[in-house]
Amino acid sequence: MNIEAAVAALGAAQEPGLPLAWRWSPMSRFVFLLAMDPDGQWAYQMNSLDVHDDGLARAVLAFARRHQLGRGRDARPLTVLPGFSYGSCLFDAVAAASPAVHGYHHGRNEALNAVVSAVFPAYRCEFRGDEDPQEAVLRFRGMLRPAVVSRSPVPYLRMRYENTRTGGGSTGGSRGFTTQDVLLRELALLEGAPGSFVEFENAHGEVRRVEWDGSWSVNDRPRDARPSQESVLTFLGCPWTASGGSESLNGALPRSW
Repeated sequence: MNIEAAVAALGAAQEPGLPLAWRWSPMSRFVFLLAMDPDGQWAYQMNSLDVHDDGLARAVLAFARRHQLGRGRDARPLTVLPGFSYGSCLFDAVAAASPAVHGYHHGRNEALNAVVSAVFPAYRCEFRGDEDPQEAVLRFRGMLRPAVVSRSPVPYLRMRYENTRTGGGSTGGSRGFTTQDVLLRELALLEGAPGSFVEFENAHGEVRRVEWDGSWSVNDRPRDARPSQESVLTFLGCPWTASGGSESLNGALPRSW
């Protein structure tokens, strides 16, 4: 596979400041950058939607290429490596989606698609690390918005719940993916609904079950009040979402848990 010839056919031009890298824009809202390994056998592509930062894109591609993120047909559907930083950005990792997950060139150039990792700046709290192909596609295409460089964290969060007052609830006994906004809303709706619960899991596989039956409990331990928004978001590994600050992730749980 001649990667350089394939991207040239897309109308790509060499990217200044990053060797073996090219840029193209299929429409005004998108900017695509691709960097190739020196051996010419694999490449890393970062897409930006609406907002593009040249420095950030080059830093992500250089980081991905240096660590060969997602390279090879045996790579995981999603690969994440912490230790990334760029300026004042809060991203603390770079993630890579495999060819079968991203499909960036599917239907146009299958040979090129098969040798490209889709890479993007990410937050470590967004990944468990062992996502199967179905989970990876759902997260990458439906939840993470990898092309939006101004995005907030979308922490790894699975939840099931039942509310006797609203009649809302999940289907089946398994926890499904959701967002922190949904979790916080359902926690707030528990009060005044005896027999209701919200059960949720973070990226480390830790589970909290919050119930209200005239009083609050978390994992069968009594509490004086509903868990705070800050404690919930810290449990999910993204404390800056609650505070608006730039605190680093420390994995510590508030004493209230």
